[in-house]
Amino acid sequence: MSKIQLFLTRLGSRKIGRDAAGNTYYEARRPDPVYGRARRTVSLAKGLDSSVVPPEWHAWLHHLTDAPLPGPKYSWQKPHQPNLTGTAQAWRPKGHDYAGGQRRVTGGDYEAWTPGG
Repeated sequence: MSKIQLFLTRLGSRKIGRDAAGNTYYEARRPDPVYGRARRTVSLAKGLDSSVVPPEWHAWLHHLTDAPLPGPKYSWQKPHQPNLTGTAQAWRPKGHDYAGGQRRVTGGDYEAWTPGG
């Protein structure tokens, strides 16, 4: 968010909260004249990657809930993690060049298709 945009957001909005990643969430003081509801925005702590917004705040931003949802409730839920695609921590299959492994040899049951054959 640019400094001017952040200034205007703070001027016309009220701060709702902040998440664990340091992102700050705002809601407009007046409803939007077209949609009839207050605009909700986020000021990202760093970068422009929107995948750092956790699910509970994502639901609030898109007017799915009136208040941000509480954090994980169940033992099987994991903490939010941003999209790791393109980073060194991204998942790579065993045969990937960056993983340093060799691809598994196919089992002899593969037969290539040939037209007319």
